[in-house]
Amino acid sequence: MKYQYAKRMANLNCPEVGELLKIAENPRILSFAGGVPAPELFPVREFIEASRCVLEESGEAALQYSSTEGYEPLRSWIASRLNSRQGAAFDADNILITSGSQQALDLTGKVFLDEGDTVLCESPTYLAAISAFKAYGCKFQEISTDDDGMLPEALEAGIRSAECPKVIYTIPEFQNPTGNTWSADRRENLARLAAKYKLVVLEDNPYGELRFEGTPLPSVKSFDQAGCVFMLGTFSKILAPGYRIGWVAGEKETIKKYVMAKQGADLQCNTLAQREVCKYLELYDIDQHIQEIRKVYKKRRDTIVQAMETEFPKEVAFTRPQGGLFTWVELPESVNARDVLAKCLEKNVAFVPGGSFYPNIPRENTLRINYSNLPEDKLVWGIKRIAEAIQESL
Repeated sequence: MKYQYAKRMANLNCPEVGELLKIAENPRILSFAGGVPAPELFPVREFIEASRCVLEESGEAALQYSSTEGYEPLRSWIASRLNSRQGAAFDADNILITSGSQQALDLTGKVFLDEGDTVLCESPTYLAAISAFKAYGCKFQEISTDDDGMLPEALEAGIRSAECPKVIYTIPEFQNPTGNTWSADRRENLARLAAKYKLVVLEDNPYGELRFEGTPLPSVKSFDQAGCVFMLGTFSKILAPGYRIGWVAGEKETIKKYVMAKQGADLQCNTLAQREVCKYLELYDIDQHIQEIRKVYKKRRDTIVQAMETEFPKEVAFTRPQGGLFTWVELPESVNARDVLAKCLEKNVAFVPGGSFYPNIPRENTLRINYSNLPEDKLVWGIKRIAEAIQESL
């Protein structure tokens, strides 16, 4: 039977993120695909204790409906951390708990985007953000970037030339997919231009806590004098993605709009999950836990960079991130990464072709590699297989 679907469905393509997660679950495939944290680093025993405490101390409340805004003590903890680490000036009412930061992207579309509006973004950018915004019929203006972020002249020119510009979406810390980090000057310039042209900045920061080296940089929000910067964050990369606890933080009046949009979507996030995360933060030292994660991921980053330097043909370029979960690979223009992936799957290895990270004109000679979810020996073995496939394509 044929149905009349909503027009917005025409804007949605194959859900590649879901396909990547399926690949990651296949035990036969060595996957560099999804941005998946290492499961051996999940604090399972600590969460068993946190869960026990929550159910014993406040079981009835934990199993009941709760407010759309989210559990107040958890929102207060997030506000305090953003104030001390990111130069914000928030309290609990500046925070909305979301189902991962992915829901915050979708809610942003509901709150700000009309059909025909334009989202300005890095080129390339996070593919699931593209999917979230596309559902609202928006257009994309890709802004040229280098290792330090969006080029200032290109950003202002893009704003001026865009049709109905509304939102600037960016990941300044260890960007997905490139792994690059914005300079402080570029961040300040972004906040200035957003205020000048009265645009919303969505500062997505799922990887900022995972810095291996270098000096922490001020957030875009810390330069925000106009209240136009909204911050997205998540516990998925530093605690456990299965809890699906993220947040959006910003001006209180606009957060109320987000709350109304969320009420129509799912009413609230999981009450028990919020309280268990908050209890973990009360009982344990999350900074010590993050430090252990950094050590493991830094070693894996070092291993994969060395393996690529050794195994990849000289025609191949790649990034050397200072943190986060990804490195970005550029092949010669004549090589299509999807063809390379087909060869790699025959070798039981997977990665993400880079074309999906471009909302307008894909560059199919690119690919993203995740290094967080494999031990060092498998990283080296997998890179050798990818290098073989690239060489065959050359």
